[in-house]
Amino acid sequence: MPGHDVDLNLLRVFAAVYESRSLTIAARRLYVTQPAVSQALARLRRELDDPIFERDGRLMRPTPFADAVYPGFREALAGIDRTLDSVHRFDPADSQRLFRIALSELGEIGWFPSILAAVRAEASKVRLEVVPLDPAQLPDWLARGTVDLAITPAAIPFERVLVKAQPYAVAMSERNRLAGEELDLPTYVSARHVTVESDSGRPVLEAAQRRAGVDVRPSVAVSHFATLPPVLAADPQLIASVPDMIAKGWAQTWPLRVLPLPFEMPAVELYLYRRATTQHTAALDWLFATVARAVRGSSGQFFVIHADAPGGT
Repeated sequence: MPGHDVDLNLLRVFAAVYESRSLTIAARRLYVTQPAVSQALARLRRELDDPIFERDGRLMRPTPFADAVYPGFREALAGIDRTLDSVHRFDPADSQRLFRIALSELGEIGWFPSILAAVRAEASKVRLEVVPLDPAQLPDWLARGTVDLAITPAAIPFERVLVKAQPYAVAMSERNRLAGEELDLPTYVSARHVTVESDSGRPVLEAAQRRAGVDVRPSVAVSHFATLPPVLAADPQLIASVPDMIAKGWAQTWPLRVLPLPFEMPAVELYLYRRATTQHTAALDWLFATVARAVRGSSGQFFVIHADAPGGT
């Protein structure tokens, strides 16, 4: 890299294009025109003596050089922004910013009410949008800044904190013949199982089942957790292996019984992730801390999944 200084604004353009892979999105994020972004990239190419980005259809693909220098540029920009934020402090009470949080179905039901209450307590004008969690898309979303935060058990290379450790249990109808017994492994294996296709903790559950020599072939598979309580209440033959906090919440409003798993399974760890993009660092710091505190302090609102059914309200 040349020895002379590089304009800080050019580095901001570089970071915005790198993170969004789009001149249009970068221009929108920086509140400038697309031609201004193109001109800044042309200057930066001359400064760094590298193409930096190459067009691939509608995307701007970074060169190996761009991949190599981005982490250092991002860290430097974040440090500068935090310093500026300490002078022009982010005030949640005055902010009208829109934040996007990626949550699973259960996350939206169980954790979002607590998140909303915690945010509203300090920032009544802030807007929140829940984005349905897509594990395959999440790394790209966090890299581009499509979402600000996400809660998931997935292990991905972004800044994160542990917010919950969720054990699993077995839920069934109170009318199930197994409801009054201590559930042993052979009985568990021979029971009729219902599973949830969208359960992000399934890999941990299935790994524990394999270690215990359990081969579960479900009789019923549903798409959403919200379907389980009425299905279990209606069919006393079925059992479901689900997070225990959720099952206990359902049991408050449904005629269900919750029993321990008959084998060892580590708790599913839920992590709060934050986006990697460099814009609005102080606002993101505040949101990250606020959401982490809210989820850690919440027991979940899973009891709200109820309906007019025997034992339901």
